[in-house]
Amino acid sequence: MPTLLTLNNYYYRRGGADVAFLEQLDLFRRNGWDVAAFSMAHEKNLASPWARYFVKEIEFGRQYSRLRMLENAVKSIYSFEAVSKVRALVRKLRPDVAHAHNIYHHLSPSVLGALKGDGIPVFMTLHDLKLLCPARTMWTNGGVCEACKGGRLRNVIARKCMKGSLALSTLIFIESSVHQRLHTYQRNVDKLIAPSKFVLGKFREWGWPERQLVHIPNFVDAERFSASFVAGHAFLYFGRLTEEKGLATLINAAALARVTLWIVGTGPEEGRLRSLAEQSGADVIFHGFKTDDALWNLVREARAVVVPSEWYENAPISILEAYALGKPVIGARIGGIPEMIRDDETGRLFESKNVDDLARVLETVAKVANSVVESWGREGRKWIEQEYSAARYYERLVDLYSQFGVNCNV
Repeated sequence: MPTLLTLNNYYYRRGGADVAFLEQLDLFRRNGWDVAAFSMAHEKNLASPWARYFVKEIEFGRQYSRLRMLENAVKSIYSFEAVSKVRALVRKLRPDVAHAHNIYHHLSPSVLGALKGDGIPVFMTLHDLKLLCPARTMWTNGGVCEACKGGRLRNVIARKCMKGSLALSTLIFIESSVHQRLHTYQRNVDKLIAPSKFVLGKFREWGWPERQLVHIPNFVDAERFSASFVAGHAFLYFGRLTEEKGLATLINAAALARVTLWIVGTGPEEGRLRSLAEQSGADVIFHGFKTDDALWNLVREARAVVVPSEWYENAPISILEAYALGKPVIGARIGGIPEMIRDDETGRLFESKNVDDLARVLETVAKVANSVVESWGREGRKWIEQEYSAARYYERLVDLYSQFGVNCNV
């Protein structure tokens, strides 16, 4: 029976990368693999038989003693604790393959060298642009930023890209610079997996070696979702409430189009967005944080899901979840989003950051016949069952692992 070790900072559904990590773990378990996880200890973690190997919690922005802050800073660059614990887990588990997701800062890239040093094939999914942009997002001061292209990483300090903090931005600059000079990812990762063609292209554009890159889309297990193709009346956004997600544009557009908007989620922009909704006169209902059936039921009742991002989105799992639930998607024409929406087949695209264009699309979708909206939802569901299914993802990964000598026979 083959054994998979997966690595990720968080062991609960905090964001898209964490969902992908946990879904991959469960998928391989259901396909007969032995699986184990390596992560960070956290009060919100799911139960895990491997929790004793997890590293001590690091949460940037949380108050720690000065000594602990210094310890965390060093660990974000190279964590002796993570190296020691992952090696202990490897001795216990003897994995055939290791697959990393988001490991920056909390586990640190040091774990990659530890795994490769033990002769384990190592793969890593690129959930963001961290290996190019120290701040991960290529977004600063309200817009897309590629100032670090060509190795000019000092821009992360000059622009205070990490939460507007000079200290935190300097730390992230040091961490990225160290691993850039050491070629940590080039030496220790067999393949970097890009969930979108956009991210694959961006890595090529910035000079990353072609031999190390491969495109494998994210997936959702559609069988776990009960779809409703009945067209509701409200448009819905679900996710983090942060500036780069384009929610101010969405609220202003909803006000212009005079449509009902549901916003599900929490985040640092919530207060500002509530004020904007009131000032603009938009018909917005903030539902707060929802998960599982409480979230899925709202999606089923919506007319369409909106993804109004203004940064380089990679491959939002929320789009796949919307399709799985039978809903079309209205998305910004930026990053990897256009790859996931077929205009007038599974939803509509609009120009990112353009309030008028988004308002036009919202008004059009609000007025189009319910039968058209429902057909888009059916086509989206059909598309993920064919191209973004759990079976296709498993098939693609097993094929990739096999190319590096991993015996994937169950």
